[in-house]
Amino acid sequence: MSETDHPQLQRKLGARHLNMIAIGGSIGTGLFLASGQTIATAGPGGALLAYVLIGIMIYFLMTSLGELATHNPTSGAFFTYGNKYVEEGFGFALGWNYWYNWAITVAFELVAVQFIMKFWFPDIPGFWWSALFLAIIFCINALTVKGFGESEFLFSLVKVIAIIFFIVIGLFMIGKIMLDPTDSITKNWTVGEAPFVGGFQALVGVAMIAGFSFQGTEMVGVAAGESKDPKKTIPIAIKQIFWRILLFYILCIFIIGTLVAYTDPNLALAAEGDGNITLSPFTLLYEKAGLAFAAGLMNAVILTAIMSAGNSGMYSSTRMLFDMAREGKAPRVFSKLDLRGVPMNALYATTAIAALCFLTTFIGESMCGFIVWLGIAISHYRFRKGYLAQGYKLEDLAYRAKFFPFGPWFAFILCAIIILGQNAEAVLDGKWMSVLSTYISIPLFLVIWLGYKWKHKSKLIAYDQMDVQPIQVEKE
Repeated sequence: MSETDHPQLQRKLGARHLNMIAIGGSIGTGLFLASGQTIATAGPGGALLAYVLIGIMIYFLMTSLGELATHNPTSGAFFTYGNKYVEEGFGFALGWNYWYNWAITVAFELVAVQFIMKFWFPDIPGFWWSALFLAIIFCINALTVKGFGESEFLFSLVKVIAIIFFIVIGLFMIGKIMLDPTDSITKNWTVGEAPFVGGFQALVGVAMIAGFSFQGTEMVGVAAGESKDPKKTIPIAIKQIFWRILLFYILCIFIIGTLVAYTDPNLALAAEGDGNITLSPFTLLYEKAGLAFAAGLMNAVILTAIMSAGNSGMYSSTRMLFDMAREGKAPRVFSKLDLRGVPMNALYATTAIAALCFLTTFIGESMCGFIVWLGIAISHYRFRKGYLAQGYKLEDLAYRAKFFPFGPWFAFILCAIIILGQNAEAVLDGKWMSVLSTYISIPLFLVIWLGYKWKHKSKLIAYDQMDVQPIQVEKE
């Protein structure tokens, strides 16, 4: 394909790629490492409740995204949906928020890879591992989109096998406890203040951590822009998300909470985040099972998770920047494609920003992902209202989200509670520097949105004026 003024991405991602992208997006260091922090902070009951609530929210969000993505499969995803179904400034802010979020995430993974490689090569400076990691994910993304899909398929497959192995070992250990009359599977659920520790504030805090673990599932929406047959492949991926959430997260948290007490000093050390792989709850459980290779095994799995997160983050942010440029919401230079259908200029820019953030240590978890999820809920609610207002029938939708309007409302309210309540204690105590560091993503989003709105005089799109026509995709 030659470069043109109106470039087209290559629809080369099949059903198996999308399924694994959805899995890979929801399995990462958040589960392998941060799950221990949630149990140490809120107890096994609090951690399990947080993951259940976030899991339900993610299910509703993905059904909303499934309806939007099958009707309008574009790499712009949330930017496009906010732009078409809410208000231009809102979509503009969502797009830049998402690009920034994943560019920062790539930088975060550049730091994380240093801790992992230090386990095997303690004498080599971590900077060189970060540089190598960035070069690898750049090269993967510089290939065709199918090359990205194959790499993500392999990364995700490793993570899935690791989790299934963990679940089998964990259930076997629980079974041994149940057969031992001198032991009890409820002991770690009743020790100290368990099952719920720290009250509402602790629950909100671990819900944010759980949400950070789930961030990436929405990448299916971005990948829809390069899917071979989105009206078939997207619904398949969306329908399987609930069972993945139930199996991979809820069951893992239950097993960890049952076999490792929240008072375990190793979990407390993990909550402090010193990067020690031996503190992973997965490693702790393997050691309890007598597996001497536990630390080395989990180190390899977590390295794969980091590679996957960096790889998919680079892909999503690059495609978002490309689509915004194509729509005139970013410099046009980023809308150019090379002969393989890869937006190289957008890839160069994203790589440079990730490297700059890494070098300046401007890295940290933020609420950007939750803001994107809020945008998905709002966009879906307004799309459905506009679709019906213009006389279209629900039966004509290629995929229809269940539980509407409860689903998007539930997701919106829960996201809002977590965002606003994340550091409520600092607000009440007047610790304004802590408040600023926690909530900085909100004013940044509002400044971008309202700044665009003020400059371009954009208004909320009326239901009867929305462009709800579906995008027709030619099968390749």
